[in-house]
Amino acid sequence: MARCSGMTLTELLFTLLVVATVLGWGLPGVEALVADSRQTADINAFVTAVQLARSEAAKRGRAVVLCNTADYAACRDDAAGYGAGWMVFVNEDGTSPPARSDDEPLLYGYRPGSEGPIVSNRRLFEFRAFRKRSTNGTVTFCDRRGADAARALIVSYTGRPRVSASGPGGRALECPA
Repeated sequence: MARCSGMTLTELLFTLLVVATVLGWGLPGVEALVADSRQTADINAFVTAVQLARSEAAKRGRAVVLCNTADYAACRDDAAGYGAGWMVFVNEDGTSPPARSDDEPLLYGYRPGSEGPIVSNRRLFEFRAFRKRSTNGTVTFCDRRGADAARALIVSYTGRPRVSASGPGGRALECPA
């Protein structure tokens, strides 16, 4: 007669306890990894937008605008920041403040994947041709982890972006509540 072997209830419960404990230790690390990767993707998309706007301004000899938007049709002028998304367009008609009209090409648009505010000290960034100053400013990428995990993208007057764990002048980053 063949004997069936298996696990006792005690062995099964002990195994489940070990698996649950290991998962409990590993889950916060995985959540942080996912949050970091989303934040990095959003920062890289903003860097891409800045570099595209800068190069297009030099190539076209016209002002190119990067601004916050919800619909890729108009720049938003509110305190919502860049959390809804951003776009890059050529300001061919030279309106001031810049506004995208139907005949102006949309060069780039992005919707962030992070779960937190993306705030800036500038409503928009305007990049100009050579020997003319562009808009400088700081964009802070926050998520539910708060200011300790926030990163700033600092755009210089020449239009060059750099990422930092602190604000201009080494100041600590602040995230809205």
